[in-house]
Amino acid sequence: MMGPSHALSGAAVWLAGSWALDQFADYHQTPLAVAVGTAVCAGGALFPDLDLSGKVTRNQGGATVARTFGVFSLFLAEVMEKISLGVYYATKLSKDPKRNNGHRTLTHTIPFTVLVGWGTTALCAAYGKWAVVGILFFMIGLALRGLFDRWAERAGWVIVTLASAGAAWYTFANLPGDRGYPMIGLAVGVGCFVHILGDMITRAGVPILWPIPIKRRMWMMIGLPNKIALRTGSKAEVVVLRAAMTAVAVLAAVGLVAPSVLRKFNIDI
Repeated sequence: MMGPSHALSGAAVWLAGSWALDQFADYHQTPLAVAVGTAVCAGGALFPDLDLSGKVTRNQGGATVARTFGVFSLFLAEVMEKISLGVYYATKLSKDPKRNNGHRTLTHTIPFTVLVGWGTTALCAAYGKWAVVGILFFMIGLALRGLFDRWAERAGWVIVTLASAGAAWYTFANLPGDRGYPMIGLAVGVGCFVHILGDMITRAGVPILWPIPIKRRMWMMIGLPNKIALRTGSKAEVVVLRAAMTAVAVLAAVGLVAPSVLRKFNIDI
């Protein structure tokens, strides 16, 4: 899947989940908390593609997420890709093919998703709002790059960076300081998992069962059969899938906001 589809899927899943918790578990969130969770989940849904690097010195290539903060994120993607490739060769079995890059390996696994979600929660619990502002800066940047890809492409990475910093600082100034913010770690983890599911419906698949060995392969790619698999960039993805996810996100957002708006006007439903 393309970057905008990943980001939109993360936002839709978080909004739908927030609505479900509100309706069936009586778990209410402030509008700011919902907005933060949605942005972080959308950013998290792009995060696994940091294993696709480009040309750092030329500020070119790489995945959508790798170009978010210019050469800085491209360099991070280069490091992540090399780490992923190293883990691949350190754990591969006899039937695993040779690779010249680490894309769709380590960062597209369940252990990585759990580690990132837990690590984010641990950072927020240990360092409070100062950790939160750094995580929000990074994740909001990814969300902007994915959800508003054409605008971000025209504006350039400097504007995206400044917008991310402004949004992160606003959130920093308005969030309470006496919490560990576990929902931020959950949002990152959910976003990464949604990314994996999105890539599973494409032809290439993902090694979602790693590190379970299967037929002398540690990195077995799991996905839909080619006949029904989604082709990246096809109309089925760009038009149909994105329209469906947009509808889910909008309906969930309306469901979350409508009750409070109606209460302001003393309207009972």
